[in-house]
Amino acid sequence: MNLILFGPPGAGKGTQAQHIVKKYDYFQLSTGGLLRDEIQKNSEIGKKIINDMNDGKFVNDEIVNELIKNIISDPEKKNKLIFDGYPRSLSQAKNLDLLLDSSNQKINFIFFLNVNKNIIIKRIEKRKILEKRSDDTLDTILKRYDTYMETTKPVLDFYSKKPNFYEIDGSLKIEQITAKIDAFLKV
Repeated sequence: MNLILFGPPGAGKGTQAQHIVKKYDYFQLSTGGLLRDEIQKNSEIGKKIINDMNDGKFVNDEIVNELIKNIISDPEKKNKLIFDGYPRSLSQAKNLDLLLDSSNQKINFIFFLNVNKNIIIKRIEKRKILEKRSDDTLDTILKRYDTYMETTKPVLDFYSKKPNFYEIDGSLKIEQITAKIDAFLKV
């Protein structure tokens, strides 16, 4: 199975993805992680990415789509992917469908972790301290949240019409969210 964890920055997608990786032996495809890896390499792509991230913008679809394509085509990861933070735009969602179709795969579950802005701010401020992430300033958090809500509304509309879309209250405790996701995956 492949699945998408969908929700604003700080909703808990990464935490839930890590649980699924450990319990079900899946691969977490975190666009944030992929992008941070490019930044760490200090590549030309990495320099463009860091400018966008620090400005609270999303990274260009072309860059993200190319990084995603390489992972989807990996035979070791076939039908064992957790998309964490991707897709964030309607064009990315449509691109994902095409990439999966071309490799004989599909999305089995779409989990939307719905969390309000105040909870997101508290979580990301805590994450900044724990993970020492430079992209977690209050100004950046607010920009990323607003950008997310604005640009992903069409994606949410696109996925919410699918029969494999499930909205989960992302303000619940980690264990409660995990239990809800596990209930679907054990089917």
